Amino acid sequence: MTPRTTGRALRLLSRLPVDGYVLALLGTVVLAALLPASGTAATVAEGASTGAVALLFFLYGARLSTREALDGLRHWRLHLTVLGCTFLLFPLLGLAARGLVPAVLTPRLYDGLLFLCLVPSTIQSSIAFTSIARGNVPAAICAGSFSSLAGIVLTPLLAAALLGGSTGGLSADGILRIVLQLLVPFLAGQFLRRRVGGFLVRRKKVLGHVDRGSILLVVYTAFSQGVVAGVWHLVTPARLGLLLAVEAVLLAVMLAVTWYGAGRLGFDRADRIAIQFAGSKKSLAAGLPMASVLFGPQASLAVLPLMLFHQMQLMVCAAIAKRRSHDGEPTAPEPHARALPEERVA
Repeated sequence: MTPRTTGRALRLLSRLPVDGYVLALLGTVVLAALLPASGTAATVAEGASTGAVALLFFLYGARLSTREALDGLRHWRLHLTVLGCTFLLFPLLGLAARGLVPAVLTPRLYDGLLFLCLVPSTIQSSIAFTSIARGNVPAAICAGSFSSLAGIVLTPLLAAALLGGSTGGLSADGILRIVLQLLVPFLAGQFLRRRVGGFLVRRKKVLGHVDRGSILLVVYTAFSQGVVAGVWHLVTPARLGLLLAVEAVLLAVMLAVTWYGAGRLGFDRADRIAIQFAGSKKSLAAGLPMASVLFGPQASLAVLPLMLFHQMQLMVCAAIAKRRSHDGEPTAPEPHARALPEERVA
């Protein structure tokens, strides 16, 4: 291959709508497959992963503006619609997919698919896409915030109720782990937000690396446990292809329902855009650490559907946002409706 051809290939790859952080996640999966942590190293990795999850939820709590969320209560119909899509319609579609087992999905891949239907919506990418499409950005901010707050409680409860034995059930030990690893750090972050908020804003770039590095550690630990347990022998390329097809249908249904359903409910164009992007997407940043707490050694296959869905939703929603930016009537820009960089993990 000549240098000129190589340059063209690199330029082509740089234009592909693949999120760079997803590539890092896939690289972490490959590393875990080739060099899984076992024995003492596994114990150390598991302890570090537990600490990373607690740190992540502390940072989520410290950065989430409850005042901004409460200010959006006047748009309660929109927020209830997004919450209904995230925690009611998505789970119902996930339960309906049970009919695909075992012909299309293995039981463990189905558990992962159902789990992705239970996690909260994103914040940053919903805001970014809503801004690009000239939608109601403040509503997207509040909708994402409400979803994240609700997900701290609803996702573990729904997972325990719908997944049952896959998560070990809602035992006293499971409740304690959820409280200690997720809820306590999150509340501590909220409590200390006034004191540490300024510091977090000034160190936003550095803390972004902390977020992403923590999630990579969670992924490495989960997939190492899966490799050591031999679960990957149960997944074939054909099964992965079928999983991608099922997720494509799931995303298409949610994008259609959130757009046309919001129109039938009487929302205007700007609100429909916010509902579509906030109501059809799932948070990788919240889902991965939650899965590590809820599934334990079974987390590797549980998070695979979420990782694939995350990349798919970014690619599809980016195309939709670009198209919506050129159609319909322009909406007046909000003071803080600047386009944000595309979300990396949430």
